[in-house]
Amino acid sequence: MATNTNPFVRGYDRLSIQRLVAIVYDDDCPMTYLPLHASQSHLQDNEIERFECVFCDDFTLVTEGQSVPAELDAQCRSSGIARTVIYAVMADDGGTPIHVGDTYSEKAASEVVRRLSFTTGHYSRCWEISSGHIPEETRQYLEDLADASTLTGLFFEAFRIPDSDAVGVKLIATPWTDTNLEFVDGRNAQALHNEQTDACVPQPLITVMQLAALADVRILIFDPNAEILDGLPVYDD
Repeated sequence: MATNTNPFVRGYDRLSIQRLVAIVYDDDCPMTYLPLHASQSHLQDNEIERFECVFCDDFTLVTEGQSVPAELDAQCRSSGIARTVIYAVMADDGGTPIHVGDTYSEKAASEVVRRLSFTTGHYSRCWEISSGHIPEETRQYLEDLADASTLTGLFFEAFRIPDSDAVGVKLIATPWTDTNLEFVDGRNAQALHNEQTDACVPQPLITVMQLAALADVRILIFDPNAEILDGLPVYDD
């Protein structure tokens, strides 16, 4: 399931930094943003900014004060001025690149990535959502499972919350992606889904657990007093 339809997903995936040159080349055209050619990646920002450059659809080359090989120069049919260097913070959404924002130094971009990455691995891994997101019979199934002494062996276990009407689920080996599950257990996500279905796990519970597990949630608590999570089905009992 695509991450942009998953209400459990927070933050950004696979953050990266892209160094781009903002080029002015025509009074009637907006600036264009291009990466510096790899042969000039050693240039400092102050060796790029406000210098003449040539460019094509894929890269730019500073020509003022720099030696540009003829074969590269021949690929660049446009010329302009490198106005400034920016460090674009990029992310990935199911294979689609996302532009998060721009900074004007690598240090600032690295700090943005650090603060958005949640590298402790524990941020937002526990969710409390309304028990209305599963039918009454599914809630009873979870409660019975929590009271049982046997383990499911299906990468989730239920548990009681003392002095509460809530019931929790511990999700194991998240995220439930093909890559991670095959590494951990040798089965893919579809195989796990089939095993849970064959074991008569209620489908509404499977759906919610799969979404949560794809977002790397580890603890999921269903509480009748918790808020509704937009994007999940709601069952009226």
